[in-house]
Amino acid sequence: MKDKQKAEEVASRRVQLLSPLLADGLDPAKAKEIKQQICEQTGFSERTLRRYLSNYKAQGFSGLKPKSKEQNGLNEAIPIGVINEAITLRREVPGRSVSQIIQIMEWEGIITAGQIARSTLQEKLAQRGYSTRHMKMYAGGGIAARRFQQSFRNKMWHSDIKFGPYLPIGPNGTLKQVYLVTFFDDATRFVIHGEFYPSLDQIIVEDCFRQAIQKYGIPESVYFDNGKQYRTKWMKRACAKMGIRLMYARPYSPESTGKIERFNRVVDSFLNEFTLEKTRTLDRLNQLFWIWLEECYQNKPHSALNNNISPENAFRIDIKAIKYINPDIITNAFLHFEERKVDKAGCISFEGKKYEIGVSFVGCKVAVIYDPADTSEITIEYEGHAAFKARQLVIGERTGKRPSLPEHILPIESQESRLLKEASKKNQQRKSIAAPAISFSGIGKAGDVNV
Repeated sequence: MKDKQKAEEVASRRVQLLSPLLADGLDPAKAKEIKQQICEQTGFSERTLRRYLSNYKAQGFSGLKPKSKEQNGLNEAIPIGVINEAITLRREVPGRSVSQIIQIMEWEGIITAGQIARSTLQEKLAQRGYSTRHMKMYAGGGIAARRFQQSFRNKMWHSDIKFGPYLPIGPNGTLKQVYLVTFFDDATRFVIHGEFYPSLDQIIVEDCFRQAIQKYGIPESVYFDNGKQYRTKWMKRACAKMGIRLMYARPYSPESTGKIERFNRVVDSFLNEFTLEKTRTLDRLNQLFWIWLEECYQNKPHSALNNNISPENAFRIDIKAIKYINPDIITNAFLHFEERKVDKAGCISFEGKKYEIGVSFVGCKVAVIYDPADTSEITIEYEGHAAFKARQLVIGERTGKRPSLPEHILPIESQESRLLKEASKKNQQRKSIAAPAISFSGIGKAGDVNV
């Protein structure tokens, strides 16, 4: 009975482990990323995950139960001396796999071939604190990861992108995946703003970030993973303009963003309910998500908060004042920035269009500040000059008057070439200094007795 209960507990843990990989319509690239994260967090190999998935699909829950002694035909008990030797081999080279450890012990005659099962030895090493996960953690060179929580609201925001369901919103009603962007307050677990978007690029992060700031002010800092949608020049410029400290998680440390990842798993319950909806549009998805968020998360008791209060209550009663900034600063911060070189006609090319900047900037690199939603007019910045607007160049049927060159770059008339004048002087100096190699001045004429 005890063995049966233990097997069910193991199977339950394995189901929870595999749950992110069991979502409907999971993108292959995202599935690979999830597998890597699971392997890093648990120390399991990818082969083990494939075996668990295969067993679960074939036999369901029972396929994840560990085999009993009678089923595998092997004696589970391992002599203490063999375990100690396996620990020594693991400590010598922490990256050694369990299979390699068994092979070495077989070659050295410590055990016989087939005496120990790989899964059994792996379990014993984990019980003693020498699993692959333990060894990686100790070899990391840092301290163990510990929980942290900010002391007041808007001190730190987290954000992440979650792969959403497939909706018939593509051309001719084809299925297209949507993506959830969420901004999340660390101290109160309150979702500042969350929304599903039809594309996966940095624009969706910018839009969600802007709506969050407009609703609840600016945070002191933001903490993101290393996704390309967050590690952008725009994000650095926007945070600098608004006085927000920008921080990124250390690579290969999924525990750093554990809070937002935990919330994303809670969202799975909403997505399971949405699959029952007949109207499957992006607007309907967001409408139902905001309703679910309000009723099933924001106003529900949260075990991580004091007195199990709800995230919304925790955010509302916080005594820290919310900091709002001038709308003009926000508008400027959320503009995009690029550089362009002015051509000989005083124009720049930007997004396939021509903009007239002025011949006084020919050959210069100017900063282009623009709103991605409207590029009919852009702002030009150049050091030493006031910022000015530039509109798209309209080419008419007739040529316009050629613009005159600025006075400071007009050619200056000269009566002579200064280069040739100085070259002539240098040539005369060289001739006067150089002595002839042979002199015939001392040689007498024919008939001279000295000749």
